[in-house]
Amino acid sequence: MSRVMILTRHAKSSWDDTLLDDHDRPLNKRGRESAPAIGAWLRAQGWLPDEVLSSSATRTRETWDRMGLQADTKRFTRALYLAEPEDMLAELTTASGGTVLMLGHNPGISEFASRIVAQAPRHPRFHDYPTGATTVIRFALTDWTQISWHSGTVLDFAVPRELLE
Repeated sequence: MSRVMILTRHAKSSWDDTLLDDHDRPLNKRGRESAPAIGAWLRAQGWLPDEVLSSSATRTRETWDRMGLQADTKRFTRALYLAEPEDMLAELTTASGGTVLMLGHNPGISEFASRIVAQAPRHPRFHDYPTGATTVIRFALTDWTQISWHSGTVLDFAVPRELLE
């Protein structure tokens, strides 16, 4: 049996209100266009989550909402806000879904992506993980508690800019 993780960095956020707390920043125009593109790409490929683990930040919640996907279970947690890779791994071990979409932030998400896969895709943007970057990764395990570093196989990778061209 296997499990699949869809790892998505939030779409582009707005810096218009310099007084707004970072946790509360919404998406900007480009982000509001990119999130639906990622959602449409996932639907077209058949990569549909049954569980979402997300940072509680406004920009990750808005990214999820604008992706236009559905999931049986959704958890928005402060633990994934600007989380380190080890914290992201710990959150993933609490998942129960067969396909889990995890939404987070850089710099942690780019390091997490690099460390969780056995071999990185050849895409030039994988290691810096730009806003909206999404990787679909399969793991040969029956339960998320068995997850370990360098164990995932990349099935697909996309960045919104390429989807919108």
